[in-house]
Amino acid sequence: MNIDSRLEQANDNAAAFWLAQARAHDWRTVTGPGWTAARCARTPDDSQRVVITRPYAEPRVVEQELADLLAEWKTVRFTVEDPYGGLDLSRLGASRMPIMPVMVREPGPLDLSDAERRAKEKGHDHGSLTVHEALAADEFALVERVVVDGFPLPARQPWVRGVALPEALLHQPGLRGWLGRIGGAPAGACLTYDDGKAIGVYWVATLPERRGRGVARAVVEAALAHAHPDRPATLVATSLGEPLYRKLGFTTRADTCWWTGSTVADG
Repeated sequence: MNIDSRLEQANDNAAAFWLAQARAHDWRTVTGPGWTAARCARTPDDSQRVVITRPYAEPRVVEQELADLLAEWKTVRFTVEDPYGGLDLSRLGASRMPIMPVMVREPGPLDLSDAERRAKEKGHDHGSLTVHEALAADEFALVERVVVDGFPLPARQPWVRGVALPEALLHQPGLRGWLGRIGGAPAGACLTYDDGKAIGVYWVATLPERRGRGVARAVVEAALAHAHPDRPATLVATSLGEPLYRKLGFTTRADTCWWTGSTVADG
């Protein structure tokens, strides 16, 4: 398998995105031969994150490596992203989540309608909907609030500024936040991460009361147009988001299996 394929670029971007968060939060990280792990530590039961980045010949070897790491970290909760689908983490107390597609958009301009193109030329102004990069700390805090309440992230509710997405992320090279507003009020948001090879799109969110007004599309369009459109864009799609991403030119490169667990089994 080509280890520099679009799938591996998507995996590497996801791993780098978590490493950037680890630097901002001062978390421990470990990078194995085909995986990257972040010891998230916002709360004692925070979910540790592992991203499998390369295909493996012996799933049991990887499963044992992860079991050893999670035991060392005294993990209570964890999430493992496995885009190759060969791991069985049930012995670690994990359950499989619904399969989600890893999607990639090749470099190139967006295929917009004339009306959308005119809006884009006006600074992504979709009527009363505008999208801008969140460059200041207060704006980035609004991105965080939209992600917590709109994605949503129940473990981070009620929203407390800086817990999910600290201001230090603004200073991580490659990480950018995008904020959509309707009538000046926050409506939607997403993050992008540029690792030098691809642009990863993360946490596309719309506040519940603002859904159905094209907010998510406008936010993603703005991010794709400004965050190195000469590079491929990658993301993992939820069932709700997948139709939108296909309209924007994303195609599925693999189906990823996510495992979540609340305890680590002995041995």
